[in-house]
Amino acid sequence: MGRTYIRNLFNLHRNKIILLALGLLIAGVVNGQKQKGNYNFLGFEQKPYYFGITLAYNTSAFKIYHSQDFVLNDSFRIAESVKGPGFNLGIVTNLKVGKYFDFRFLPTLSFAERNIEYRSTVLDRNPSSRRIESVFVETPFHVRYKSEPYNDMRMFVIAGIKYSFDVASDSRDRQADTLVKISPTDFSVEFGAGVQMFFPYFIFSPEIKFSHGLGNTLIYDDDLLQSTVLEKVISRGFTLSLHFEG
Repeated sequence: MGRTYIRNLFNLHRNKIILLALGLLIAGVVNGQKQKGNYNFLGFEQKPYYFGITLAYNTSAFKIYHSQDFVLNDSFRIAESVKGPGFNLGIVTNLKVGKYFDFRFLPTLSFAERNIEYRSTVLDRNPSSRRIESVFVETPFHVRYKSEPYNDMRMFVIAGIKYSFDVASDSRDRQADTLVKISPTDFSVEFGAGVQMFFPYFIFSPEIKFSHGLGNTLIYDDDLLQSTVLEKVISRGFTLSLHFEG
């Protein structure tokens, strides 16, 4: 009930949140262009490590592989993934390694929604959907490479690995025996890019990131047709993050 309310509230204001994020990004760019030199950057350059918080918007989905039984079944003509929105709240720990590299640990609480939609062979019948609402505890480890600063700004790229555990998973719920079950644990590789904007008291870092699951998250059930028509279900994700560090 609570997760549904939060999700609906987020969907209602999703465009406003994205516009606000873009507005902050533009404001930071304008501020950086007005300054000459790396005055704010020099203050942060002396720190071997620093901390921060991250707020993020995410979309999650699956990459679905059909099984051989899918061709033989006469109930479903297609099974596909439908993206769902979500948001993240996290903590940033950044350790400087040399001049251009950082090691980053970002423990995060992530609210996500993913859907598997089954379309019937009967064309005028409405599709059925398996909605998976998740609350992930995530532990991403990233390595970041940074460019030279220019006017208190610099670009960066990131890459790393992430472990996720869904504390709201219904995979062990006996009342969910008629549902396709997804494993609560997952490992993913992540990569992305962003820009650091150095202000007098903090660093603002917008970042985009893509996530690709490494393993099959489907918990196979011989007694469930919706499960037997699937061979693999691999997680996919996109995240727009706003990091505030200092």
